[in-house]
Amino acid sequence: MRSTIEKALQKQREAQALKKQQDVPTSSANVAVKPEVERPPVSPVRISDTESFDIDFKRLTENGLVTLDGGRTQINEEYREIKRKLIKNAFGPLSKTLNNSNIIMVTSARPSEGKTFTAVNLALSIASEQDKTVLLVDADVLKPNVLNTFGLQGRKGIIEYLTGEVDDIADVLYPTNADKLKIIPAGKSHHSTTELLASRKMHKTVDEFANRYPDRIVIIDTPPLIGINETAVLANFAGQAVVVVEEGKSKLSDIRYAVERLSSNMAIGFVVNKSIDSDPEGAGYYGYYYAEDQN
Repeated sequence: MRSTIEKALQKQREAQALKKQQDVPTSSANVAVKPEVERPPVSPVRISDTESFDIDFKRLTENGLVTLDGGRTQINEEYREIKRKLIKNAFGPLSKTLNNSNIIMVTSARPSEGKTFTAVNLALSIASEQDKTVLLVDADVLKPNVLNTFGLQGRKGIIEYLTGEVDDIADVLYPTNADKLKIIPAGKSHHSTTELLASRKMHKTVDEFANRYPDRIVIIDTPPLIGINETAVLANFAGQAVVVVEEGKSKLSDIRYAVERLSSNMAIGFVVNKSIDSDPEGAGYYGYYYAEDQN
């Protein structure tokens, strides 16, 4: 069975071949023209389904996000440190004890603590690796914010695939102008998101993402853990969790309760967001802290 990623790449190749055919100039030379032979109609390639996202990297830099130029800005260095631990967990000795070690969910206890900011920065940082690729999935289907963070327009996403409105997950897996980064948006809102995310279809899709390509890391931006059933469902698919907490705002009781909703078999880390930079020469970017759950 061909993988969904292979199907997506095939569609992109077909679209590129069609474009080349359309761009071939007609000759003005006096040559004999053969009678046109009637051919059966050809199904058009749905170029719009596989059109790349064009990320404005200058805009990301201006908004204080990770850059792909390898610069040693404070935020680049912070996320280098965070991703190293995640990559080690995903592919190192610990990966043998984790289910889907390369599937990483990014969440928080409560809303507005910076989880999407963290998910996007992790994806960008991993995309700068020489031997890794990253798929960023916006599974916060209740309040999607990944495309907005990138400054991109909405498109069909995971919900359209799970409801059957889109037949193939490849149709909502979009390449970007960052070679090693692909994005699956959340898509439209739906009243049965818990059931859709808990479906066998979703489970098989995530398993394929996890196991088809040995160099891939999948970052899933999920809803907050407290009061949202969808997040606990998604936790069943991931081998690692990054819990984002806001310095000076997140309550310890909330953090403890949020972690209790995660599987004890996961590698669980924490990123402290919106920390105050006391260095007067610092850029004022977001701080971090990451620690594996040893239980």
